[in-house]
Amino acid sequence: MTYAIIKTGGKQLKVKTGDVVDIEKLDAEVGAKVTFDEVLAIGEEGGKLNVGTPKIEGATVSAEVKDQFRGKKVVVFKMKRRKGYRRTQGHRQSLTRVEIGEIKG
Repeated sequence: MTYAIIKTGGKQLKVKTGDVVDIEKLDAEVGAKVTFDEVLAIGEEGGKLNVGTPKIEGATVSAEVKDQFRGKKVVVFKMKRRKGYRRTQGHRQSLTRVEIGEIKG
């Protein structure tokens, strides 16, 4: 099974054909095809690994947008003991769910 290491949203992901992954929000409609061209490595399970410097030229990973949603709420709580200082803040990240299609490289 071929896999690829791609970079998107400032993060690196190991993806295989058919995987459904949640990534940082992309400006694409549900059902649209997207292409990731920042492919850092392509390899096979238990086999060879082709590593780019820093990316593999001409390699692409295609995917289909399945959903646009917001992640779970993260609570940020700051406190300084004995000072009466408490701050609570929440954050929900906008995410895009994509299904990985073809890996070319």
